Amino acid sequence: MGRTAARRVGFAIGALALTLAAAGNAGTGVVTAAPDAPLTISSPAFANGAPIPAQYTCKGADVAPPLTWSAPLGAALVVDDPDAVNGVYIHWVVTGIPFGSGSTSAGQNPGGGSTLPNTAGQSAYKGPCPPAGTGTHHYRFTLYQLPNDYQLPGGLAGARAAQTIAGAATAQAQLIGTFGG
Repeated sequence: MGRTAARRVGFAIGALALTLAAAGNAGTGVVTAAPDAPLTISSPAFANGAPIPAQYTCKGADVAPPLTWSAPLGAALVVDDPDAVNGVYIHWVVTGIPFGSGSTSAGQNPGGGSTLPNTAGQSAYKGPCPPAGTGTHHYRFTLYQLPNDYQLPGGLAGARAAQTIAGAATAQAQLIGTFGG
């Protein structure tokens, strides 16, 4: 069998395995991803590079925006503001996101994940709230791919947690939203 034919057979087997895995998870809200599937993150509330709607900021309900993602391995989510006045501000850290495709509705944490304290010391989403007169800030929703057996050291929060996650990541995907102060 030639290389092209072998690749087609391999692709067909992989597609069948993915279909069977998805069928086995019917009703669980989880669809498994193939190990070589891309790491992705997006939001139905705003496009990459676009403004974040006020309802997901301190000017509105201050709840997390809805998200969709695909992670072929386990993942962690870090939302930060690199334009913050006193250095990078960590708005949200979620670890232990299981592999596969997933989504959240507004105000929800990724299923199976654990929220760590942000820069304000809260184990919750803290929406964009830049001080007046500081211009437009860029909010990075970064999904980090982590080895399935990765264990984050205990007691980490805010910037230390974000740095540790970034250092252990094998890949990352990013969604950037903007909001002005």
